[in-house]
Order: sequence, then structure tokens, then C-alpha cells
Amino acid sequence: MYNPYAVTLLALEAQRVVELRLVKLALGGADGQLEAHRMVSEKISAFIEASGTLMTGGSVDVVVARYREHVAANEKRLTAT
Repeated sequence: MYNPYAVTLLALEAQRVVELRLVKLALGGADGQLEAHRMVSEKISAFIEASGTLMTGGSVDVVVARYREHVAANEKRLTAT
């Protein structure tokens, strides 16, 4: 089974990152283009990491915890001045 509280937190935290990324993409320019490329490569890497975790016997809770780490790092990076 999985922890629904952790999944809910992931959803809420990810929504904030989506908001921050949309603002950066809307502003365009080199920063927006870099963010678009970064977003796609991060999603591919996260998928590969999650798949590997599950295929080697890891739990959904481990995957959710790792995704939350990625989301927190993105929020920190996107809110840095």
C-alpha cells in the first residue's frame, strides 16, 4: 500500500512548481527556453529513476518520496533570486 498523505503533498507541491515554470515559460527568452529543455529532461530522468526503483522491488512510497525531493529542489531553484 502507499501513503495517501504523501501523495497528496506531492500533488500540492508539484502544483506550485507547475505555476513557477509556467511563469518562466511565459516570460520567454533564453531563460524560458532553458526551463523548457530542463523540464523535459527532468521528466524523462524521473521516469527512468522511478521505473528502475519499482523494477528492483522498491515501493511506491520510495518513488513518491524521491519525487518530492525533486519537486522541492525545483521549487528552491525557481524561487531563487
